Amino acid sequence: MTTHIHDAVIVGAGFGGMGAAIQLKRLGYDDLVILEREDDLGGTWHVNRYPGLAVDIPSSTYSYSFEPNPHWTRLFAPGPELKAYAVHVADKYDLRRHMRFDTVVEGARWDEETSTWRVSLEGGESVVGRFLLTATGFLSQPKLPDIPGVEDFAGTVMHTTRWDDGIDLQGKRIGIIGTGATAVQLIPELAKVADHLTVYQRTPIYVSPKMDGPVPGVVRGAFAKVPLTQKATRLVGTSILELLMVAGVLHFRDLPAANQIGKRVCEAHLRRQVKDPELRAKLTPDYDFGCKRPTFSNTYFPTFTKPHVDLETTTIDHVDAAGIVTADGNRADLDVLVLATGFNLWDTNFPAIEVIGREGRDLGKWWRETRFQAYEGIAVPKFPNFFSLNSPYSYSGLSYFTTIETQMAHMERLLKAMAKRGADVVEVTEEANDAFLERMTGLLGNSVFSAGSCSTARSYYFNQHGEAVLLRPTSTLSAHREAVRFPLDDYEYRTA
Repeated sequence: MTTHIHDAVIVGAGFGGMGAAIQLKRLGYDDLVILEREDDLGGTWHVNRYPGLAVDIPSSTYSYSFEPNPHWTRLFAPGPELKAYAVHVADKYDLRRHMRFDTVVEGARWDEETSTWRVSLEGGESVVGRFLLTATGFLSQPKLPDIPGVEDFAGTVMHTTRWDDGIDLQGKRIGIIGTGATAVQLIPELAKVADHLTVYQRTPIYVSPKMDGPVPGVVRGAFAKVPLTQKATRLVGTSILELLMVAGVLHFRDLPAANQIGKRVCEAHLRRQVKDPELRAKLTPDYDFGCKRPTFSNTYFPTFTKPHVDLETTTIDHVDAAGIVTADGNRADLDVLVLATGFNLWDTNFPAIEVIGREGRDLGKWWRETRFQAYEGIAVPKFPNFFSLNSPYSYSGLSYFTTIETQMAHMERLLKAMAKRGADVVEVTEEANDAFLERMTGLLGNSVFSAGSCSTARSYYFNQHGEAVLLRPTSTLSAHREAVRFPLDDYEYRTA
């Protein structure tokens, strides 16, 4: 019995996986299979559907540059529009026929004899491909709180990634654990319907004003008819975000004033919206701006001034059948418990599946036992024909699409080099990987993550080794320039 060998197996049907598929198809690889554990495409924009869901950066920057969307109805587009955009992209680029939904990948192993990747699926089936691309996203493995008694709660429990629209929240006593970017969007919506809302905050978050509002029809019409107008808007938005990230966060040691600007904007926003000094103190971060991802909102801070909303900053002692008890003995009886506790990046997400390369190297185990590393944020030694699309040092800027398109450019340069050399297998060298890791580590020394005060931020940017290796410590322009100019000799090429 012969096993069909696909050109490539892509794990994940979000924007990363779709971008990779588009690039492969452009290069002539059409025998693709995209494996998705959910029942439809869209990744985080399919999974997340909680009230208030919206993109947390300006919509104009959140799309593929080659497929702009002139139809965003707001400056910060609501979640359903992102899902609709994902569907549009899949249909336009004929990606849906490659997708298999409700398909859980258990692991992948490189077969040295056949120079292929064998991908194991739940249920015992295997899928084989020449290339393996993991596009499982940075925020795909929900993190459940390690709090005694959560399983004993007799009311309704919901994690934000598994929102149930069938639950009636009107007039309920609601408790929400977490105050990250998701909670900043959700908490004001819960306050609208709850009889009483208790917010359990471990770490406050920097929140800046949100320059949001509807996009007038005449503007959307101009974007559709004259795409250059939208490109200009995108450039302006990207440049502002880039300034915030690169100057204020990545060049913290050299440009501390830039970081202070971001901090002061958020603190002034808080002062304007919360007059009570005691409440304001609770909502004020004690770490440097940028240690934890900041966000935008005009409604988050005012929610805590409402009489039926309590902000609880005392550590949770335990949960019981009726509600939550904090370490000081204070009890809140609840009907609904919402877990806005984020995602587990460093224990289960890098990688999200077991990946075994040459000589039996287990990627997840190797990363955890040595250091999290990936050449140009995409390739790993001893993992031939493998592109890890959500890797250490891969995230560039604030829009995920800049990262996706940088990786697409890297793939194009490398796969064209393979074709020119007549090679079937390609693998980054240990020397190139080591040199890249040393350079990134050196650059991180200038960032707020290394030079700032981040110990109390409890940020998902930091792994279990205390290193902030998620973000690439360069500008997006630099990242893209290297993606189209990296030395081709940094890879080894061979025939199968």
